[in-house]
Amino acid sequence: MDLTEYEKDALDGKKGETLEIAYRILTAVGEAMGSDRLIPIRWTHVSGVNYNTIGDAGEEFLSKFSENANVRIMTTLNPTGYDIDKIQNYDLDENFISKQESINNSYKKMGVIPTFSCIPYELYGLPAQNTQVSFAESNAAIHANSVDFLKTNKESAFSALASAITGKSIYSNIRQQNLDTPEISIRCKFNIQNELECGILGYFAGQTSKKFVNIDGLYEIDQIETKSLCGGIGTSGQCIKYTLNESKKPKEKIDFDKKDFQNIYDELNTSENGDVIVLGSPQLGMRELSNLSCMLNNKKFTKPCMIFCPRTVKNQASVLGYNNKLEHAGCEILSNCCACFTPLLTRKNIDSVITNSVKGSYYLKHKNKLHTNIKSLKNIIDENTKIN
Repeated sequence: MDLTEYEKDALDGKKGETLEIAYRILTAVGEAMGSDRLIPIRWTHVSGVNYNTIGDAGEEFLSKFSENANVRIMTTLNPTGYDIDKIQNYDLDENFISKQESINNSYKKMGVIPTFSCIPYELYGLPAQNTQVSFAESNAAIHANSVDFLKTNKESAFSALASAITGKSIYSNIRQQNLDTPEISIRCKFNIQNELECGILGYFAGQTSKKFVNIDGLYEIDQIETKSLCGGIGTSGQCIKYTLNESKKPKEKIDFDKKDFQNIYDELNTSENGDVIVLGSPQLGMRELSNLSCMLNNKKFTKPCMIFCPRTVKNQASVLGYNNKLEHAGCEILSNCCACFTPLLTRKNIDSVITNSVKGSYYLKHKNKLHTNIKSLKNIIDENTKIN
């Protein structure tokens, strides 16, 4: 790679061990990607927070690394493993709690903002279009490239952390302005009607395209459906960007029909019902909490319902009165954690979950070993509430 003199010195250990490690990570990944240089970035979103995902090795690395490391740019953080305010409601292993707190403290020590959220694009004002950022969370990276008009690689936990320490990232094809022609165009052959169908379409798109996909026939999707689409794309493959109804069409075109939809639905839907309702993968934002509180007006869930959202959103929702309405309807609001990889949902206490999230369904099935029943939010409410 063509490095600056400062970058070469840092790589050679002349700027300290911390920067040497960070630049070694970036150059190794950059060379593997065929990149020729590093570029400055403005914002990093780091993953590798949940103890269930990084384990003892990750916790030990962060504990040692954070002793002399400080982030150089704005750095936000993915969800943790649980809501510390709700520990008493769950039979959590003391070792998990101790290790998770160690991870959280290591990031805080480095100056990372403890957002504990997978939807940073809803928590902060966005920088100018074409700003270079570095996002490790898959749905956030796809949202940044496709919706927010920012530029990011689909980073790993290590490369995003290295970017936070150096203020640099790998200059890949996705960061270049000339990456404007999709590899594949998907033609929707039926009318997509809700967030679940958007998520399944996204899952299909992620399986189909390795980098950049166009989707034809999808019009006027809202913020909630957009998040579901990004979550689906990020779950099933390496695709990093999508466009809707793009005029620059690639040669390869494929259809997404009801048979394709049904195949993915059957793959993810492994139960006819569920013990608990799970909402928030990606985490729910303010608009979704507002929407849900309206949909639940004078209704109460007949099963436990777990809502996952950032703490900042939960606090704002409390001021606006949404939390009282949701809790009155039988919801438990969990902040700073996510439905994916959480020890709050295990085979010890439940067998299956009901969710409208394709991403959540995939990880609850494959990582938490739970059966999943997927439905749109409207259908979940229609089938699992009673008049309060």
